Amino acid sequence: MFLPQETIRAKRDGRALAPAEIAAFVEGLADGSVGEGQAAALAMAICLRGLSLAECVALTSAMTRSGAVLDWDLPGPVLDKHSTGGVGDAVSLALAPAVAACGGFVPMIAGRGLGHTGGTLDKLDSIPGYASQPSLDRFRRAVRETGCAIIGQTPDLAPADRRLYAIRDVTGTVESLDLITASILSKKLAAGLDALVMDVKAGSGAFLAGPDEAQALAERITAVAAGAGLRTLAYLTDMDEPLASAAGNGLETAYVLDYLTGRRREPRFHAVTVTLGGAMLALGGLARDEAEGRARIEAAFESGAAAERFGRMVAALGGPTDLVEKSETHLRRAPVLRPVPAGRPGIVATIDTRAIGMVVVALGGGRVRAGDSIDHAVGLTDLAGTGTRLEADSPLALVHARSEAEAEAAAVAVRAAYRLGAEPPPARPLIGKRIDAG
Repeated sequence: MFLPQETIRAKRDGRALAPAEIAAFVEGLADGSVGEGQAAALAMAICLRGLSLAECVALTSAMTRSGAVLDWDLPGPVLDKHSTGGVGDAVSLALAPAVAACGGFVPMIAGRGLGHTGGTLDKLDSIPGYASQPSLDRFRRAVRETGCAIIGQTPDLAPADRRLYAIRDVTGTVESLDLITASILSKKLAAGLDALVMDVKAGSGAFLAGPDEAQALAERITAVAAGAGLRTLAYLTDMDEPLASAAGNGLETAYVLDYLTGRRREPRFHAVTVTLGGAMLALGGLARDEAEGRARIEAAFESGAAAERFGRMVAALGGPTDLVEKSETHLRRAPVLRPVPAGRPGIVATIDTRAIGMVVVALGGGRVRAGDSIDHAVGLTDLAGTGTRLEADSPLALVHARSEAEAEAAAVAVRAAYRLGAEPPPARPLIGKRIDAG
């Protein structure tokens, strides 16, 4: 007979849990027979005691099987990418259609933002009519017909993860590497992937600021994914400054549309997008190696094929059919625009990237609590990057706000997030280690 409290006690005392114990507990999460207090207690026990590799594989697999597991019959590999998140990281919106244009199929299950990092779904929700949580039938049809679809986790996919994540968020157990790993991979496995590429961020604007923590998470995810039968590799990338010069949901969507159409191709954003895309194509057998994969992704952007796929995906999920061509007529704009002058000459030495993300939250572009509504029009654009030489009247950023008072408060916070120096800062790598379980 399964008793949740016995599983909790065993992990509390440091005993390894058997796969059957883990499966029974996860089944209870999914059907409601395990109470919230019990779920919170096991989450805390795992956070404090940790899981072995075998336990983490068992937890991931059980959470995957707690709902529907998609099975695809498509004329190409089923691929995906996942980022641990950061300020100005809208790579998914550009990458999914580029991979689709190269012959891959990308059923991307994305999340919403919480805290200082923006969520992919919140960016897509800035598009009028876009169904970010469609039925599974519509999701399947969009992937089959356009090659990609970016949606949120539906009630059918990994429901045990949905319940456990909500509990973790309010019990101080979000930071557990084992629970993060199981949460990410259960959704990806439920999506029926052939291969996955992880973008694990490190830096002041990342979920995990320290490089050692980020590497530990990347190693854990690739090892557990291998144990669960999903080919996965990870890249460590820098988040000590915003990845793009825009932060805010609708503003980042507009940024991606400029990127897709070639109106703007900033080097940092482009390098990460092409690197991850090249790895996806190589893992999926659509390129001989990552170098050839990167060349194919570059060609998809240059030819306009990626932009065309993005437009088809948006239309297939209920958005405007002419979003790519006429984005300015569909994306809402904030009524107040205010430049933030540097105030003195100098070179951008460091940026408190987390603080930049919190400026967007304070403007109404993020959530303090999970149920908060979001203003998709507010945020920051034209963010000056590290190494930029500025005069006293040069802008650090352009604030998009609802009121003059909010714009002024944002300007003060932006100035506080920037440190200027007399010399350019030391160069640091944007793309770090490549981690592959084997």
